[in-house]
Amino acid sequence: MTTTAQPEIILDEKKSEDRRVALGTLVGTAVEWYDFFIYANAAAIVLAPLFFDPFVESSGELAGRLVSFATVGISFFFRTPGVAVAGHCGDKLGRKAMLVATLMLMGTATFLIGVLPTYAQIGLWAPALPLLLRIAQGFAAGGEWGGAALMAVEYAPAKKRGLFGGFPQIGVPFGMLMATVAPWVVDAFTTEAQFMS
Repeated sequence: MTTTAQPEIILDEKKSEDRRVALGTLVGTAVEWYDFFIYANAAAIVLAPLFFDPFVESSGELAGRLVSFATVGISFFFRTPGVAVAGHCGDKLGRKAMLVATLMLMGTATFLIGVLPTYAQIGLWAPALPLLLRIAQGFAAGGEWGGAALMAVEYAPAKKRGLFGGFPQIGVPFGMLMATVAPWVVDAFTTEAQFMS
């Protein structure tokens, strides 16, 4: 009787762990891409006037917005190195450790972007620092997404790998949705001056 109950307990624990990993990869990816997309939303609304417009003042407001949007785009170039480095380190150090490291890198970069001094306060460093932090975000996004997808499939039951592999993919639109709702909520409850500060 003990021998038949024990495999069932092990099987239930395995299913529970599989579900936790699937949910964890979904939540981790959603948070990661929230951080990634919130910058894109802030690029035109907040970052251009505070960091990039004064940098290209003689060219007009449009030039500042274009430079701001370019910092959104530059991060996509650094996703590939992020995948390569995180994949290599994930093989050596473990996938969970790399997922935590990429989430910490993304969160730290996002926090630092939120507290950066403006062009009026530090001059030419103002457009350079968001660019460097955006590169870090791109690197982290590439490493996290690849690791989360791989981890979800590795922990999936043999006949459900496609389903479990879809959980990190679902996190991306959830992150975009959260990054769209957050500025709307802040805007609804603040004045324009409070929003910009």
